[in-house]
Amino acid sequence: MIPILMADDETLIRSALATMLSLEDDLEVIADVGTGEELLAIWAERTAAGVPVAVAVLDLQMPGIDGIETAVRLLKLSPEAGVLLVTSHGRPGYLKRALASGVRGFLPKTASSSTLATVIRTVHAGGRYVDPELAAEAISTGDSALTAREADVLEFALDGASVDEIAARAHLSPGTTRNYLSAAMSKLGVGNRYEAAVKARDLGWI
Repeated sequence: MIPILMADDETLIRSALATMLSLEDDLEVIADVGTGEELLAIWAERTAAGVPVAVAVLDLQMPGIDGIETAVRLLKLSPEAGVLLVTSHGRPGYLKRALASGVRGFLPKTASSSTLATVIRTVHAGGRYVDPELAAEAISTGDSALTAREADVLEFALDGASVDEIAARAHLSPGTTRNYLSAAMSKLGVGNRYEAAVKARDLGWI
C-alpha cells in the first residue's frame, strides 16, 4: 500500500478525492486536512513514530502556508517523500517554483481521479509528472519576477476588488495585502494595482 496524506482547504473536493483514491487497491489515504500546517504536524508525528507517509497530495493555494511552502518544509523532514500539487491556478511561475522546490507532480484539479492515482504511483516510484498543458505554458513564458503571494493578490485585483476584498480572498491581513500589492506594482513599473494585474496577466505571470 502507498500511504498518502492530503491537504486542501476545499472540504468537498478533498473528501471526494480521498474517497476515490481509497477505492484503489494499492493506495491508502491516512488523513486529509485543510491546511499545510496540519499536514506537516501529522507527517512529523508519523515520521517520529517510525511510520512515515510516502506521498503528500497538496492543494497549491491554502490559508496559512501554501502548497509550495508546505512541500519545502515537508521535504526537509523527508527528502525521499513524493510530493505532488493539484491546483485550479496553473500559472507558469508556480510550476517553475514548485519543481525547483522538489515537487515531483503538478496537475490541475480538472484531472480525473484515475489520472491522480497514476501520478501518485509515478511520484512514489521516484518519477515526475507535469500536466502537458501547464508545462507548455511554463516553457513559453519568461520567468516571473513576482513571488507567489504577489501573484495571488494581483490575480484577485483583476476584477477591480478593494484591498479588503483581496485580503479576504487571499487569507491575508489588509496591511500585508497592501505590502504585496505595492511590491508587485514596483516590480511591474505601474501606478495602481489594476494596471499591475493586467500587465502581469499579459506577461503570463498570473
